[in-house]
Amino acid sequence: HLPSMRTPTAMIVGLVLCPCGLLLTLTGTLAPNWRQVSHIPDQSIDLILEQGIWDMCQEQQSTHNRLCGQADELGYFEQVPVWVAQRLMPTSLVLNFLGLVVAALGVRCWQKEPRPLLAGVAGLVLFLSGLLSLTPASWYTHELWALPAPAGSTLVVGYSLVLSYLGSCLEILGGLALTLSFHRCCKER
Repeated sequence: HLPSMRTPTAMIVGLVLCPCGLLLTLTGTLAPNWRQVSHIPDQSIDLILEQGIWDMCQEQQSTHNRLCGQADELGYFEQVPVWVAQRLMPTSLVLNFLGLVVAALGVRCWQKEPRPLLAGVAGLVLFLSGLLSLTPASWYTHELWALPAPAGSTLVVGYSLVLSYLGSCLEILGGLALTLSFHRCCKER
């Protein structure tokens, strides 16, 4: 009978970072604020248009009246970076969830010993999940000022895009931490 092994720190780090990354990426995917458009000509000075990957909302800053489901008159949703984000962000979320399930089975929670091979595979899946959400966030940021907007308006990065970035980075770091389990797997062989 071998003495029971403590759960390795790298596995714990991975299991803490990846769910945080999932929550941030989920919020970034669903909240309609990848970009804010303000100072729109012929509109109230306190009107802000928030553009996400699924919806567009406008808000009057003075009254906080918010109206979503705005018409896409400039073809914003037809742009390739938005279209790609609509596909890769949900794919990343599904992969992250699956990776967390595999990680939970691989990291010692209810068993005597961790399963380093399973935890390592989960790390690879979670790392890939982070890359899948980082790609559209980076591309969108690169194209932020090129995407259609009313002429003469001011464009700024929205909080959803920032959350997507942060979530992606946490998933990548957590995934890398879990892949360190492969080292332990090799040592056992």
